[in-house]
Parts: sequence; C-alpha cells; structure tokens
Amino acid sequence: MTEKLILMCTHGPEDPERATIPFVMATAAQASDVEVVLGFQANGVMLITKGIAEHVFASGFPPLKELLDIYLESGGKFLVCGPCVKSRQINPEKEFIEGAMLVNAATFVKECAEATNVLVY
Repeated sequence: MTEKLILMCTHGPEDPERATIPFVMATAAQASDVEVVLGFQANGVMLITKGIAEHVFASGFPPLKELLDIYLESGGKFLVCGPCVKSRQINPEKEFIEGAMLVNAATFVKECAEATNVLVY
C-alpha cells in the first residue's frame, strides 16, 4: 500500500505560521515519496486565491509562495471546500490559482478515509 497523507488547511493569511506549516509538511512528504493531498476549508481557502500566497511569510519558514510552487511542480493538487468558497464570495473560475479544484464534503470524506494519515492545521 502506498502511503497517502491528507493535510487540511483551515487557517489563512491571518495566521502565517499555521498557513505555512501544511505546505512544509506536504513538500517534505513529497520528497519522501508519500502521496499528498492538500485540502482547504474555512479561511484556508484564501490561500489558493490568486495573489495571496505571495504575501504570506512565517518567521523561520520558506515563503509560502515558494512552497506552493514546489508542491505544484511535484504533482500536488488542491481540494477546496465549495461551501467555504461560496460563503467568502470567491469566484473559482477567476480567482483560484493553478491546481485548485472545488469539491464537496463527500470528496473530503473519501480522501480522508483512503489516507494513511490526516493532519489538520
């Protein structure tokens, strides 16, 4: 069985450290040949909105935009909570970055049930 790690991001740019750590974990897992999926719920959906990652910096960590680019280049995907996006009036077609996919709760449940581990930040 291949290892699969789900990282759920629930914090956005208002908390740079909690927003950055899931990306650090994701890129480290990818480097260790672990399948990784980043999920975004609550204010975490703001992180995959165009222009936001470029302004998120947590002391002691690489810039979020750098980690995001590494994650994407390594085949990563972003699953984004549909109701969370709707409540923030984000237009996914115009405002999402590359690799972001709008999903529902059933998709998150399926991904988490199939994962070796799930971490929530």
